[in-house]
Amino acid sequence: MEKQTPISPSFTDPDRLGKREVIKMSRINIPSGAPWESIAGYSRAVRVGNVIYVAGTTAVNEAGGVVAKGDPYIQTKHILGIISASLEKAGSSMRDVVRTRMYVTNMDDWQEVARAHGELFRDVRPAATLVEVNRLIGPDFLVEIEAEAIVGSHYPQAGGDEHG
Repeated sequence: MEKQTPISPSFTDPDRLGKREVIKMSRINIPSGAPWESIAGYSRAVRVGNVIYVAGTTAVNEAGGVVAKGDPYIQTKHILGIISASLEKAGSSMRDVVRTRMYVTNMDDWQEVARAHGELFRDVRPAATLVEVNRLIGPDFLVEIEAEAIVGSHYPQAGGDEHG
């Protein structure tokens, strides 16, 4: 993990009758170690308070090559593994995921992508979006996924509806 950077977003405290109170939170950047992070100026994940944002993730292996060329299901499983590892580094898990965004280069692959997503998130059921895009960073990447998690929000919640 990189150093913590204090940030100061403003929140209105209803008990202060309209007075603004600044709550300081730390920002933690979680790098993946990929060389393009410093080139493009991004982190694999960023945690601010109890919220974690995971950057768009593709099916890349540690050597920088594409995993499972031509197979959107395996690419999706691999991507979700990378996201899971990033969340763990940030002190969370896939059970805390509240939002995913899936980008596919061919909408005909949606069922395979959705199947892999559903196998992992069947009980968590985050808000999810799946859209087709013209292309991703490389021609063999079929899927890219972003995720957001709120630490401690993991499913199931007391009194919550299990399947929504």
